Amino acid sequence: MGAPKSLTVCLLFSSTCYSLSRFCSKLKHLDLTSCVSITNSSLKGISEGCRNLEYLNLSWCDQITKDGIEALVRGCRGLKALLLRGCTQLEDEALKHIQNYCHELVSLNLQSCSRITDEGVVQICRGCHRLQALCLSGCSNLTDASLTALALNCPRLQILEAARCSHLTDAGFTLLARNCHDLEKMDLEECILITDSTLIQLSVHCPKLQALSLSHCELITDDGILHLSNSTCGHERLRVLELDNCLLITDVALEHLENCRGLERLELYDCQQVTRAGIKRMRAQLPHVKVHAYFAPVTPPTTVGGSGQRLCRCCVIL
Repeated sequence: MGAPKSLTVCLLFSSTCYSLSRFCSKLKHLDLTSCVSITNSSLKGISEGCRNLEYLNLSWCDQITKDGIEALVRGCRGLKALLLRGCTQLEDEALKHIQNYCHELVSLNLQSCSRITDEGVVQICRGCHRLQALCLSGCSNLTDASLTALALNCPRLQILEAARCSHLTDAGFTLLARNCHDLEKMDLEECILITDSTLIQLSVHCPKLQALSLSHCELITDDGILHLSNSTCGHERLRVLELDNCLLITDVALEHLENCRGLERLELYDCQQVTRAGIKRMRAQLPHVKVHAYFAPVTPPTTVGGSGQRLCRCCVIL
């Protein structure tokens, strides 16, 4: 039997990595998620023998630092997907090493790498022009400088996850939308500074948009949803829209969304101005759409003898 080309490992130690390096030289896909024993030395071992790696998942391997990343990318220059979620010791210098060696990279996940700043993202964008998917969720230090770098260097971008990046503004997303026309999925949850202006730009310039999360973006209004609904992406592509805790959204927005004939899921938790009646009217036009909403429960009346059934109807799927 030949050496495996794909491997998922749960418990792994440095000695095992050196064995992989020695006996699995053709390995292309390696998943080491939550292998907390992985160290910089482990990555050095992998880089020395597994030079054909294209996909590597190191999520939650929190002992890794920039030195381990440097050793890895020096040997594994053909990496196309690198997942580093929860690698909390990584700083901008680690991204500089990736930029120097991984020019084939198309997918990078930096979720919860909270030490990363604009400087690191700019480095990645300048060296990885083929990037199609980037997760920056939880990188709370980032500003519009990161969006500018993406806009100017990564025109093939299809997926951007930037949840909880609360310093990003309409100006950054405007430049991004005008340069990255292939965007299909965006997670902007808790990007609390964005307004309808961002939706207008996405509506005009991103006709392929299929999934958009705007949860906790409390400045979004019905007018922004109007522009989204009347756009090419709204008419033809939009499948998922998340509006949880968008407090200015009303039943008027639901009327606009009736134009989104392909919509499959709509999240409306804690949209306090949306009513059951509004959802019912929308679903009469879009019977296939799943709407997740929350309505404060009405205290059920006390039944005579206490034998009646009392049901909680707070969270409903309509």
